[in-house]
Amino acid sequence: MEKIKTIVLGGGCFWCTEAVFKRIKGVVKTTPGYAGGSTANPTYEEVCSHETGHAEVLKVEYDDSVMPIDELLEIFFAMHDPTSLNKQGNDEGNQYRSIILCSDDEQMRRVMHFIDEHRKEYEKEIVTEVKMLNKFYPAEAYHNDYFARNPIQPYCIFVIRPKIKKIMEKFEKYIVR
Repeated sequence: MEKIKTIVLGGGCFWCTEAVFKRIKGVVKTTPGYAGGSTANPTYEEVCSHETGHAEVLKVEYDDSVMPIDELLEIFFAMHDPTSLNKQGNDEGNQYRSIILCSDDEQMRRVMHFIDEHRKEYEKEIVTEVKMLNKFYPAEAYHNDYFARNPIQPYCIFVIRPKIKKIMEKFEKYIVR
């Protein structure tokens, strides 16, 4: 029986997060956007100004019977550095922070349990912000499927492609072929 759940993940640039999760079995839809801040209907430029409080995030709709939350979180934590505050690679600013926005109390409980169970795997403290999703704002249309539409853009070649390769090698059984 299909159980579609929604979680919102921020792990740096949403182009990277989307490029990874579009390849994962059980993920039925991805939507880049903004969440976690206070400004209503923010634009990309406003989020980049660091004044909205929003992060670049990806709304992930997934079939929990195919891709349980624990496996989804394994992939999320492997694709970015959850110990890096407001920075992923060369992308700096609070819009690139590690954040998980949950859609219900059960999901929140499972996320917190996952983080508690995995703390010992990291030398530094996990700084991933975890809270309930208040409001999600879809990003401008040109951000959708950015990697697929711009595969030879330098950011795609030097930042996104290595992340995809790493995830495809580490989580081969979860990759859609």
